[in-house]
This record gives sequence, structure tokens and C-alpha cells, in this order.
Amino acid sequence: MLVGTQIRKVAIVGGSRIPFARAHGAYARLGNQQMLTAALQGVVERFGLERALLGEVAAGAVMKHSRDFNLVRESVLGTTLDPRTPGVDLQRACGTSLEAAILIANKIALGQIDSGIAAGVDTVSDTPIVYPRSYQQLLLRAYRARSALGRLQPFLGLRPKHFVPQFPSANEPRTRLSMGQSCELMAQRWQITRAAQDALAFESHKRAASAWERGFFDDLVVPCNGLERDDNVRADVSLAKLGSLRTSFERSDRGTLTAGNSTPLTDGASAVLLASESWARARGLPILAWLRFGKAAAVDFTNAEEGLLMAPAYAVPAMLRDAELELGDFDFYEIHEAFAAQVLCTLAAWESPQFCRERLGLEAPLGAIERAKLNVVGSSVAIGHPFAATGARIVATLAKLLAEHPKSKRGLVSVCTAGGMGVTAILERA
Repeated sequence: MLVGTQIRKVAIVGGSRIPFARAHGAYARLGNQQMLTAALQGVVERFGLERALLGEVAAGAVMKHSRDFNLVRESVLGTTLDPRTPGVDLQRACGTSLEAAILIANKIALGQIDSGIAAGVDTVSDTPIVYPRSYQQLLLRAYRARSALGRLQPFLGLRPKHFVPQFPSANEPRTRLSMGQSCELMAQRWQITRAAQDALAFESHKRAASAWERGFFDDLVVPCNGLERDDNVRADVSLAKLGSLRTSFERSDRGTLTAGNSTPLTDGASAVLLASESWARARGLPILAWLRFGKAAAVDFTNAEEGLLMAPAYAVPAMLRDAELELGDFDFYEIHEAFAAQVLCTLAAWESPQFCRERLGLEAPLGAIERAKLNVVGSSVAIGHPFAATGARIVATLAKLLAEHPKSKRGLVSVCTAGGMGVTAILERA
């Protein structure tokens, strides 16, 4: 509910993240809480928030143990923030921390809070491993029994199958297809070539490596567990190396997606500080950009009507209508590289007269994006993709890009997610 008489602007003060690490590597022995706490504390220390009482911390994880039911609050208590700062867990797959940023921004805009942190974390190295439900039910029957014999009887039904662990799966429950298999179908539908995907992956690595070398990430990343840089970025990448890799999801000649043009399984955490203008100014904190618009969308992928990762192709046009802007009205475009093919399918859709007419109800194509403005410091293929952490990484990155370029006006964020959803946002230079 609105508190006050007008909608307030939402400032992006800046962000902090730990280096993103390939799964089962540098963070193999860390859990979500440890990584999220480190990212949050990075924000605290960067902006002098020790003992500061914030309005809210919103964050989440996709891969999450049941013990982490109150992950965000526990992570807040692990920082030097005022322990009275509340925390809320949320999850929208790969769009989690961008959704968290929109949630915090809405509360600030409505006057409910003056400041907050949006964040996300994920680990593939410490995923919950469970056993079959039949084993769970057996244990619960024993627990509910009223006598010693009753507690023993269920165990007479134990079989070897009960001890076969079930690992988390990235397959969609509705289609039984992995995200990679689903994206391979998209690439085939949109006729996205292997060469085009490898070229985008090549640019992602080169741009990320260059950004690291010139110090762009120095104030955005805090060391963690002995790691100081994202360890997936390859400065020595070549198109020849990328072209030599086997396909990962479709072994026939039609296959195009590889480990080189897809995001690696990644561990990591990121956070970004948002505030009202008055709160930031009163504390002498920088305002890099304004978070102006946000939009979520979903597509029906269950009957092959649309590709699993195509929701941003719908969310962005809807958001542009809200903002009364055109696709070309941006200086930077940050499109999450779940797969190089996903980015290229989305761009192809916006350039397609048929798609824009039949699916978006537009009289003309939405338009094309200048590649020189797309993911200019690299993105998820190179940097990595801890599912829930990517949105906050992108928001902090884009805000800094806008602040560093005096002639820039605005940037666009687009993140696809599992479940056929997408989350998008618009940032404006302060």
C-alpha cells in the first residue's frame, strides 16, 4: 500500500558479488548461506553499512536444502548489518535476484521502506541429495507408530531401491526435457547455427577477460575462499577451440549447443543495494542509476507452442509499451546468456515480421540490437551462472556501465528462466 503522496524514484547505489566459480571447484565445501553472507557483507563494507538498519533484504536460491528454509534472514544475521534488518526468501528460477530487485524497488517506490538489498545465491556443489519418497514414507510410518513393534515393522519392507539417491534434475517436470535440450529445439526452430553461437560465446569470453584486465570488476567483486576472479573466463579462447567441442544435448548432425556456447554449472552469490534518493544522499552514497521499469512474462512451452526460454521476447515489448520506448532507445543491453542460442533466438524473434505480427501483435518488427552494445563486459557464458545470482550481477554491472559513460541514458536487462518465464528491467543513468 502506498505510504505518502507520490511514487518515489529508486536508486541503484551499487553491488558486490563473490567471484563466480565452476561447480565442484573453489566453493565445493561452501553452502548457500556462506556464499550469500559473503556477498551481502561485501555490500555492507563497500558502502559503510556496518550496524545499519535496512528496510529489507530479499534474495533466494534455486538449489536449496530444507535446512535453509530461512536462508536470507540467517545470512543477514551473519553480516554486520543491524540484526533487526528483516530478510525474505523468494525464488523465480534464474530470474530470482532480478525479481528481488523489482520487489525491493517497488517497496521503496511506494514508501514502505527507504533502503534494501536484492541478492541471489546458488551452488551446484552442495545440492540436496534425497532418497525415494517410498523410503521417506517408510520412515514416517515408523515415526508415527505407537509401539516398539510398530516402529520396527516398516523396516521389514526395506529394499535396495530405497537407498538409491535422487539428485536434483534440471529437467522440466512438464516436458521431461533439460534446459539444454529445450534450447536445442529453439535453435533448430529459429535456424540458429553453431557458428553463430560460437561467435557469441567467443565475444563473451573476450569481453569479460578484457573487463577484468582493465579493472572494471575490481570494485564489484570481493574475494572468497581464496578465489579472486571468475574462474570460467578464458582470455585464450578461440573460435577453433570452440568449434572443436562436441555437442552436448543433441548428438546428431543437427546438434549445435556445446559446453563452450552454454553456461557452465556455477557456484556464486551477488547482491545490489537499492535506496530512495533521499536515503542515499543523506549518507553520501553514490547513485549510479535508477531502476525504472520491470516486467515478467511466461510462455506456454508445454505443448511446443513456444520455446522454453522465449518469455523475454514477450516481456520486453510489454515493458517497452509501459515505458513508451523503442528497442533501439538503449545504450546497453544485458541479455542473460543461458545459452548463446537463447540470446540469438530472442534477437531473431524481435527482428521477425511474422513473430512480431502473430505473437506480439505488432505491425512491424520490434527491431535489431547493435551487437557492440550487447553484453559489453561479457555475460553468463563466460562469467558463469549461479542460477539465482545472475540478476543482481547484471543490475550492478549495468548500473556501473551507465555511470561510467556520461553520454549514456538507459540500459535494458533480460533474463530467461526455467518454467518458461522471463524477467526484464530498465535502468536509467542517474
